[in-house]
Amino acid sequence: MRRHGINYDTGFTPIGEEISRQDFDPGVVRREMRIIADELHCDAVRVSGGDPDRLSTAAEAAAAAGLEVWFAPFPCGLRPDALRDVLLDCADRAEAVRRTGAETVYVTGCEITLFNHGFFAGATLFERMAVLKGAAGGDRRALYTEAMEKLGGFLRETAEAVRPRFGGRLSYASGPWERIDWTPFDIVGVDAYRAAHNEQHFREEVRGHLAHGKPVVATEFGCCTYRGAGLRGGTGWTIVDEQAQPPALDGEYTRDEGEQVRYFDELLTVFEEEGFDAAFWFSFAGYGAPHRPDDPRHDLDMAAYGVVKMLDAPVLGGSAARGTAPGGSAAGAPDSPYAGLGWEPKEVFHAMAARYGRSVT
Repeated sequence: MRRHGINYDTGFTPIGEEISRQDFDPGVVRREMRIIADELHCDAVRVSGGDPDRLSTAAEAAAAAGLEVWFAPFPCGLRPDALRDVLLDCADRAEAVRRTGAETVYVTGCEITLFNHGFFAGATLFERMAVLKGAAGGDRRALYTEAMEKLGGFLRETAEAVRPRFGGRLSYASGPWERIDWTPFDIVGVDAYRAAHNEQHFREEVRGHLAHGKPVVATEFGCCTYRGAGLRGGTGWTIVDEQAQPPALDGEYTRDEGEQVRYFDELLTVFEEEGFDAAFWFSFAGYGAPHRPDDPRHDLDMAAYGVVKMLDAPVLGGSAARGTAPGGSAAGAPDSPYAGLGWEPKEVFHAMAARYGRSVT
């Protein structure tokens, strides 16, 4: 496999207005990119998020760390015309990074049929997910066919508009339900999660993506940090009750960092053996999901995919700041090499460092 990478969140808004990463310090970003390159031994990073300025900052830091940059805007809740405007602006920004000499790939969106308007009906992500599953009633096949036709037209027009602006290779991060005509793209991008519904035929599913005759990349793969999370794959995060104050897990779960290690090793082996060009673990950190070891119901890191766990004060009096330590400062022992970053490595951090270290030359 040519590249071994990780996703890096700069902040996006999949559910309402709440952003996944409140604080965005360029100095922290630069430190984390050095850690991704030097300690995790990644040679590529997919920089993702909804704010173009943050994307540019992170992409520049990744390039400075010597990483191949996958510039991946992830706007949410937009209509197609507004979405395309963001993607074209970001194409110019990706080209600016590419012109510095950094190997740069431009990813023209991610799973846009669910995270944006105009493809499936529904005002929210969860409503659109229900339509996709057929839970909202109606003619599911007709709705699905119509959505895929709209997606195909949108991606073709967007790729055509991006080409004069960006001189590197193009891809798109597709959801497994999306049927993509890959003709306008250089690289097939698939969010390749294994879960209970596809566990028995996952390898065949992976192999099928190679039929397009183009390099194939797992733009996302990963699981959360509780026992059984691997069977939920890309929906493992849905165990959080966002209506609770403060947000809490919706039941009793057992923390299991080894779950991520097993999932990482097993899926990476499949990608390597089947000839994928690259794979990106999702994700480096769940910045808005703090780890609370003494309060399992509010240990939101269990519902996070990160290779690091965000440190936080315990929930007191029914409320707590999400993603910060007491007083709003970054947590961490002062003698830790990660002091001031507000996180500590999980087991999968070390597993990734060892596995990628053997693979990256």
